[in-house]
Amino acid sequence: MATVTIQNLTYAPAHQAPVLRDLTATFPGGRFSLLTGPSGSGKTTLLRFIAGLTPLPADAQLTFDGQALTDQPATQRSRTVALLFQEPSTQFTMDTVTNELRFALENQQVAPADMAAKITAALDFVGITALRDRSLMQLSGGEQQKVALAIIVAMDSDVILLDEPFASIDPATRQTLLTRLVQLCHQQGKTIILADHDLSGYAQWVDHLTVLHAGQLTTLSATATQERLAAFTPERLRLTHVQRPTATAEACLQGQQFGLTRNDRVLVRPQDLKLLAHKLTLITGPNGSGKSTFFRALVRLGAYQGTLAYQGQDIQRLRRRTYARHVSLMFQAATAQFLNVTVAEELALSQKYGNATYFTPDRIQTALEQLNLAGRDQQIIYSLSSGQQKKLQLLCMLIMAPDVLLLDEPLKGLDLQSVQAALKLLTTTQRDLHLTLVMISHQLGGLNDYVDYHLALTHQQFVYQEATP
Repeated sequence: MATVTIQNLTYAPAHQAPVLRDLTATFPGGRFSLLTGPSGSGKTTLLRFIAGLTPLPADAQLTFDGQALTDQPATQRSRTVALLFQEPSTQFTMDTVTNELRFALENQQVAPADMAAKITAALDFVGITALRDRSLMQLSGGEQQKVALAIIVAMDSDVILLDEPFASIDPATRQTLLTRLVQLCHQQGKTIILADHDLSGYAQWVDHLTVLHAGQLTTLSATATQERLAAFTPERLRLTHVQRPTATAEACLQGQQFGLTRNDRVLVRPQDLKLLAHKLTLITGPNGSGKSTFFRALVRLGAYQGTLAYQGQDIQRLRRRTYARHVSLMFQAATAQFLNVTVAEELALSQKYGNATYFTPDRIQTALEQLNLAGRDQQIIYSLSSGQQKKLQLLCMLIMAPDVLLLDEPLKGLDLQSVQAALKLLTTTQRDLHLTLVMISHQLGGLNDYVDYHLALTHQQFVYQEATP
């Protein structure tokens, strides 16, 4: 049980305004602390300081029960504090799940005889025992997040830092993992500091919410905390406007006896399926059920059974470059889509090949202001926060303006205000250019007013859902 104390922490990236301003805070030992704040407010930066991954400025202090991390032997530091990154794939080193956990324990100098039991216990804690021999790069984004969490659990650190640990995890699993994390606090005395934008499910566990804004931490009162959490109650997350498509509804993409298999695992049993033109369709389903694999099949990046047709033509008979102009995919990992160094360069590339008639320089500037990205033209893309990268990625894909835009977790890492801004930009562009949008998202907050159809992937079948009363 370790109390984290921070004093006089100021941090300003090169040629930028300070992200943290003379920050002083205490995170009590053995407590579950929930940290939130706007995208780009510095939450990840703060967690990296606490984890010892970013050197402290000379006049700042950070201690664990009064002891600085740098005063501890290097082999002891990971037993004191461990950080789960926002993008788990950047944290992996080995090939399989078991080997990755073993590598983490080897770095802690855990006795080889003790490793098997620790690995099994960690996998069981997170509920992913079935993944132990799977290749990390063949896992879904949500499955990778679970593996990263299992690694943190296996390391058994006194202080556990979690940066958006549920961003790609389905709601049911999210609640299970959240309950188990609280158990770590109560039963094992772990100090947990968790940064999250999606505040659903925390009401029964969190008394006070800590907000990072304008470089300062503010702990909200119990009343203010409940008001903030109220926006994420189950009632607010319901989809009350969706409808089932009619038999005559126009389809832009249509599958006949469409099926998906990956590594001898059946993901989707053969079925007829259509995606509706000029609408926003939300796709949900458990982690690893095949949602991202489905998108990859739609853009001809993965194998499938049956046939897929775009506007009545078999997509395999269309020229690949021509088809890519019509149907495009926004990747789940934003950094996998960027080709340049600065924000301005990436926007210029999209303008060169996109819909320049609609996305004029003035309209792009308005969109940047709407997304709170204005004034960052010369900033290096990889110095943006994860949420800022997602918003830039979304804007670049909209500038390209394909007839059908497939969006894989486009709201990942966004605060509620940013979600609203992104959805307004999406649906305005869709209306003006008559686009078709298909979105995978585990985050449901703020979606109700924008989604036309809800397509759930469950029990190896896609099924359109009715509105939730």
